[in-house]
Amino acid sequence: MELRTLEYFVAVAEERSFTRAAARCHVVQPAISQQIQALEKELGEPLFTRLPRQVVLTSGGAALLPHARACLAAAAAAALEFANRSGLLSGTLALGTVGGLESTCVPRLLGEYHRRYPGVGVRLSGASSPALLAQARSGEIDAAVIAEPPGGLPDGFDSRLLLEDRFVAVLPAGSRAPDHPMTLTEAARRPLIGYGSGTGAHAFVRDAFAAQGLRLDIAYATADVALQVALVAEGIGIALTSYANPLLRLDERIVVVPLEPAIRLRKVLAWRLGKRPGPPLRAFLDLLTELPFRADPDDGTVRPSGAHAPPHARRAPQD
Repeated sequence: MELRTLEYFVAVAEERSFTRAAARCHVVQPAISQQIQALEKELGEPLFTRLPRQVVLTSGGAALLPHARACLAAAAAAALEFANRSGLLSGTLALGTVGGLESTCVPRLLGEYHRRYPGVGVRLSGASSPALLAQARSGEIDAAVIAEPPGGLPDGFDSRLLLEDRFVAVLPAGSRAPDHPMTLTEAARRPLIGYGSGTGAHAFVRDAFAAQGLRLDIAYATADVALQVALVAEGIGIALTSYANPLLRLDERIVVVPLEPAIRLRKVLAWRLGKRPGPPLRAFLDLLTELPFRADPDDGTVRPSGAHAPPHARRAPQD
């Protein structure tokens, strides 16, 4: 029973298709089929039931699956251990990200990762949280930094917390005292600037409005916080946006106020379970565990912006 055969077995079990498993393992389909048949012969019973449109595990296949995953994980851990010992870790880490990561630990993580593993290439790609989850599920990327969905991650994913965030209202400077919260009912009566319906952040605001019996109507949809701020400064409307973005503490043209009730969200690093992490991703996860960082960008207080803010409020949030 070879590791390559177990890798093929796990791929077929997870993809429920010999064709998709072959594509995932970068081999032709007959090679997968032959290896599975040989494994079934060795174990003395079928591992899959072949249906017209998919394959499903038999009771024997279900019994083998956790052992196969454990074997593959142990082999990957051994490879990583000796790669670290020799300093020769190589390959590619494909990481998808949403916007607004300036105040998370991600830049520092990537910097330390580059210094420790210069032989690993990091491929960054940007998209919305739902799109990145789909890419992680398909194996197009290794992991994704996303806004965790309001109901939590779908089955088949694990995650680690990077940032506890919240939404705030952004208004033109001088139009409101920064310690005067804005209710969602009041916000709903204003022209709104914010994240579009295709983004993960939009779902948090939509659900919070719905819980108050309100309809969310974004007049100017953009995930670009700098553009949101510029539109607010022009008096077009108010923005409902992530407080973690340091731009909100640096621009004299705006004032930032809390929302009532509060709308909170978490940004997490998510990756697919079941598929053993490759050495580059495993090293990244280990580094995330090793390095200390703050998950909350500040002490939870929304402070004024720009020249009207006290000096400590103008600094970019800490990790």
